[in-house]
Amino acid sequence: MVDLAASSDLSLSAYSYHLPPERIAQTPAEPRDSSRLLLVDSLETHRHQVFRDLPELLQPGDLLVLNNTRVIPARLYGYKPGGGRVEILLLEPHGDHRWTALVKPGRRLKPGAEIWFGENAQAPDLIAQVLATDPDTHGRLLEFRMPTGGSLTALIERLGQMPLPPYITESQSDPSRYQTVYAESPGAIAAPTAGLHFTPELFERLEAKGIQRANLTLHVGIGTFRPVEAEDITRHAMHQEWIDVPAATVEAIQWTKSAGGRVIAVGTTVARALEGATQPDGELKPYQGKTQLFIYPGYRWQVIEGLITNFHLPGSSLLMMVSALIGRQRLLSLYEQAIEADYRFYSFGDALLILPEAVLASAAARKTKSKDLSTDNLNGQSKKSG
Repeated sequence: MVDLAASSDLSLSAYSYHLPPERIAQTPAEPRDSSRLLLVDSLETHRHQVFRDLPELLQPGDLLVLNNTRVIPARLYGYKPGGGRVEILLLEPHGDHRWTALVKPGRRLKPGAEIWFGENAQAPDLIAQVLATDPDTHGRLLEFRMPTGGSLTALIERLGQMPLPPYITESQSDPSRYQTVYAESPGAIAAPTAGLHFTPELFERLEAKGIQRANLTLHVGIGTFRPVEAEDITRHAMHQEWIDVPAATVEAIQWTKSAGGRVIAVGTTVARALEGATQPDGELKPYQGKTQLFIYPGYRWQVIEGLITNFHLPGSSLLMMVSALIGRQRLLSLYEQAIEADYRFYSFGDALLILPEAVLASAAARKTKSKDLSTDNLNGQSKKSG
């Protein structure tokens, strides 16, 4: 007999919902931690809170894992030497001076073509030459040179703009608001938005409560905005993203679990990084490289036990990931209630906190057994290559 519910969980059309356009947040809450928080605290119940309530909603000994990636000003506007404006969106570096980028208009920019950047049309500060087309992104491989000297990183910082998502069309907020207060490692073209709600003061209150934190890095790429297109979602080819899960974070997670604390991922990027760094035998190890992990209902979580996340687009892989924690029907029901209660959606919107008590038993992370957690043992573990 066919399990219709399970079958629906694997169908793209089952991840659709109607969002009134006015519910798409165009500006972030001020201050950051004043955003609303939908608390999912059991298999059947939820409550309406404010994000600054977080210290009272977690327990001493819990561990928050954060993505410390930093968004770069990846959108640049240039021009062709013979005239005509060009827009590029940097996607991924390849060595010191080469990047994969989306280019508009791209059809006329064949290999060998140049794009100039800077205010002086006769003496550009930066030049990009098209080397090849990129079949994976439908973009271009560009090689940059700096006629006036300086570093490529510094020129991108000066000439580039923050690449806000396409659904944010009317924001007047400062570019720093699309950056977490703990951003350190540059390389993302989109913010890990669940972290946008934190403030230094909130971190102080969390620490005073005995709630610890650890960092990892996942550089958010263009795949974040690409919808799943296959009706059978198991046929979806997930994009790759570069991650760095350091030994110190692995050690913190193992200590937390051995002491009875819970591991709470701040954002789907953290969830993906931790699960992607887990070995086939279920052991989390330090890892630097790429992950192509696609998480959807039926997945058995290995590391995380709870999740802080924003509200995601219909048909997105992120919506499917969160469904893998609490069930698709439960999640869509919560979304409906959030819309009715005037929650704000997407990158600058409000947040959702899923406590371990709300996670499906069939999906819950396995508890880590007590083991020797010495730093020497952790530092001796080998890293996978991406």
